[in-house]
Amino acid sequence: MKKPVILVVDDSKPILSLLKVILGRKFDVYAANDGFGAMDWLMQGNKPDLIISDLQMPNIDGTELITYLSNSSYYEGVPVLILSGADNETIIENCKNMRIFDYIRKPFDPTDLLDKIDKALGPTEQYANGSILVQ
Repeated sequence: MKKPVILVVDDSKPILSLLKVILGRKFDVYAANDGFGAMDWLMQGNKPDLIISDLQMPNIDGTELITYLSNSSYYEGVPVLILSGADNETIIENCKNMRIFDYIRKPFDPTDLLDKIDKALGPTEQYANGSILVQ
């Protein structure tokens, strides 16, 4: 059975490594160092089940990436979680206006992140081998 695919976009190598470990047992995780890397991966025809992105990154930041995704009907159903250290209420409100599924502040609780991912992916089905897959 195929695991759901998550694209993680963050310029912090420690955060990317941590997320790969936390999410890797349950999901196929692909990582990009910035919005440019994420767009490159997406333009190769890849379509994740969920995107987790930081906002503050070099080259193409999270806001620009979200704008790109919002303007493409191909990614219309892909939920986006923001995982960012930005603590500005205006930034958080702007994210909500861009139809972000949720905003999680760094440092984050891994259990909380996994719960929000499960909610973003919608109904799941538990299989005998213990993996959870999107229906």
